Amino acid sequence: GARVVRSHAQLAVVGAGAVAGLALCRDARSPPSEAPPLPHGRRAGFALLATYVLLLAALPFAAGAFGGIAALAWAFYRSGALVFGGGHVVLPLLQQAVVEPGWLTRDEFLAGYGAAQAVPGPMFTLASYLGARIPDVLGPAGNSTLAVAAIFLPGFLLISAVLPLWRSLSAHPAAARAIAGVNAAVVGLLAAALYDPVWTSAIVSPVDAGIAIVGFTMLAAWRAPALAVVAWCVAAAFVRSALG
Repeated sequence: GARVVRSHAQLAVVGAGAVAGLALCRDARSPPSEAPPLPHGRRAGFALLATYVLLLAALPFAAGAFGGIAALAWAFYRSGALVFGGGHVVLPLLQQAVVEPGWLTRDEFLAGYGAAQAVPGPMFTLASYLGARIPDVLGPAGNSTLAVAAIFLPGFLLISAVLPLWRSLSAHPAAARAIAGVNAAVVGLLAAALYDPVWTSAIVSPVDAGIAIVGFTMLAAWRAPALAVVAWCVAAAFVRSALG
């Protein structure tokens, strides 16, 4: 239903960016690159790509039929498989995966996002926290492990599948133009992810906007450590709450 449409909206935006790049980015060129040595060739690459597609097609049916482990694996595999671009683009997909089914509240989700921003590592590791907070199934440790494995697996499959073809593909002028368009589309997706769910959930008053602006200034202009920015936001939020 609506959730499927929203989950695939990022793919539609990326596809539109690729088409626009083919039409508009006439001067785009791919930089020369050396393909790394690989332990597998094109045949294994196609097998890995088939595995990616098979899981993408089979997991939703397993989730609907069995629930439990299959539903948890599908929620995070879908998020990892349908995201393109920077890590923040995954936020709307993860929110749909864990908040809409009622596994976590919106506040719990945003608390995990805030914690993930304060520590090093890719945004995908937020899945570890989200899995641990989901009740039942395999317990906190098991859920966390399954969530992290499921969200990273699509990327590993796709990278391993495409690398044997990358040298010839990246040298093609049309591929360079399409990639330029995809890059532009991803910038738009990052802006959309910043607005929803981050801005719409966290900024509900002018005071909230002021706290966020100061935090952004600390991070971007003053180069303050991420933990200092988080400490400022938490302290300011406590003061605002205490003052009503």
